[in-house]
Amino acid sequence: MLIIDAHLDMAMNAVEWNRDYTCTVQELREREIEKNLTDKRDRGKGTVSLPELRRGNVGLVVATQLARVTQRGSAFDGWYSPAQAWAMTQAQVAWYQAMVDLGEMAQITNATELDTHIALWENTEVTNDKKPVGFILSLEGADSLVNLSYLEKAYAYGLRAIGPAWYGSGRYASGTGTTDGLTAAGKDLLREMDHLGMILDATHLTDKGFDEALALFKGPVWASHHNCRALVPHQRQLTDEQILRLAERGAVIGGALDAWMMAPGFLQRQSDPKAFGVTMSKLVDHWDHICQLTGNSLHVAFGTDLDGMFGREQSPYDLDTIADLQLYQDLLRQRGYGEDDLKNIFYQNWLRCLKQAWQNNIL
Repeated sequence: MLIIDAHLDMAMNAVEWNRDYTCTVQELREREIEKNLTDKRDRGKGTVSLPELRRGNVGLVVATQLARVTQRGSAFDGWYSPAQAWAMTQAQVAWYQAMVDLGEMAQITNATELDTHIALWENTEVTNDKKPVGFILSLEGADSLVNLSYLEKAYAYGLRAIGPAWYGSGRYASGTGTTDGLTAAGKDLLREMDHLGMILDATHLTDKGFDEALALFKGPVWASHHNCRALVPHQRQLTDEQILRLAERGAVIGGALDAWMMAPGFLQRQSDPKAFGVTMSKLVDHWDHICQLTGNSLHVAFGTDLDGMFGREQSPYDLDTIADLQLYQDLLRQRGYGEDDLKNIFYQNWLRCLKQAWQNNIL
């Protein structure tokens, strides 16, 4: 079954982790092990590559640009100026463009391109190794936009969604681990995103920021990679009230496979998924909570965040690569979900969300 995954940090892995995503996952792991790389905790434990996406029939992803601005003395790593952060995002865009030039990927920016790409991936007469993986460009954390004029620059090269916040305090919005909301610049950013018909990603907003953003922003909203606070009590997760408010806006919530978002008490970069019983089925618990809350399967999907600064050491221990997402067919059936529900969760919910977001845009 076709899969759409709404959150992968592909360019970050290619540019900063130096991973050649045209290789198999096994080749990527072997190269990092052979070089005895220890600069990042997930070395030799990656789960994503273009061949694995094709093997798993993951035909379309929301792929990120990501570069934080950080102040001296901050606990978070990042760039010391917006100009430097912008430069990093441009290196990431250059990688995506190179993948397009090589036929490895295809950028999707409007409804017409979306329909054409989905038709290709549904054509069983063409083998997956001949199909480019489609991507919709998203910006995770808006710090790198030097000023609002840079939003227009980014829109021109295909940026279609923005999550204003990430971890810590940001130039446009405070994020995970903080309590403040949108800055004055952040409110201006949302107004301009509305004008351009862009998608607001509510992921990483604080509770205050969430309320402010949904009150101000009138356009399409989604939560690309989020799980449920009722199951894992942490500010990073969505409350039941937030889930219902997103559902009222027609939003879709992408379920994340980061173990610390799947099991209560799990400590990032410390705990062992096996010790916490974090299997792939844990994500079904979060999906099911949302489905029971909303009364249908129209608001959940994949937003895996795999290789999002973690690898197998912080993924469900029964997952080897992103191709294993196909196993969710049986996991969902075992929980009583029917074939229509599976199609919704695997790709139709994101497809509907995108078409609704783009139906009135002349791009």
